[in-house]
Amino acid sequence: MKFDMGSTTLSDLGKSTVGSSDDLGTLIQALITAVEPLEGRFNGAGRAAFDSFKARSDEITAALNDSLRMILGGQSGMDTAFGTGDQEQADNAQQHMAGANFEAARFSGR
Repeated sequence: MKFDMGSTTLSDLGKSTVGSSDDLGTLIQALITAVEPLEGRFNGAGRAAFDSFKARSDEITAALNDSLRMILGGQSGMDTAFGTGDQEQADNAQQHMAGANFEAARFSGR
């Protein structure tokens, strides 16, 4: 199994997630504004659900944004881990190459 990812993939994904968080809050507010003309036009359980959603819209937006922030935190942690691992691999390779006796591996008659 081969896992190949560019060095900026996770940071680019993080930037996209930040934008999605802003968009999500805007979309929820747009939904509330769009359904305002329906307010008072229905009764019963539908009205109760609508009123509950409208009353809790800020709470719902905050909960969704908190979830996206957690995702962003995970992406940032993975980005750090991948970057650290990449650097450690390069450092280890340099260290082992510096100590290797490449002359001993020659098969020439010298």
